[in-house]
Amino acid sequence: MTELRVRAAGSDDLDTVLAFWRSAAEGTSISDDLDGVARLVARDPGALLLAEHGEELVGTVIAGFDGWRCHLYRLAVHPGRRRQGIGSALLAAAEERFVRLGGRRGDAMVLVRNEHAQHAWRSAGYGPQEEWRRWVKPLAT
Repeated sequence: MTELRVRAAGSDDLDTVLAFWRSAAEGTSISDDLDGVARLVARDPGALLLAEHGEELVGTVIAGFDGWRCHLYRLAVHPGRRRQGIGSALLAAAEERFVRLGGRRGDAMVLVRNEHAQHAWRSAGYGPQEEWRRWVKPLAT
């Protein structure tokens, strides 16, 4: 049986990642396009982590560190492969990356309506911080 492997994404992975998110991720973002993901990988080559089982992409997480805070986005696991430790392996790799870079606390973007994801994050030791709300403004491009 093939082992699960977690590695950083490269520019050759971007189309596969975007297709994977369409089937495995909940919701979309303004940056969920080829240009947005290419900028991420170019700017921070270790941030987009992929979990692979053999040649199959089975999970992703973005572990972004801006030098001050550690941000987690796009934790997604293939719907048919959930509850097999893939999300835990991705989070462990992300947290190891943060520690190496000097990060002190990880925060995750979790949709309010995505109860399955909330359960997964709680199981991993994360909890909501109710006194905060996210404020956004799309920037002109």
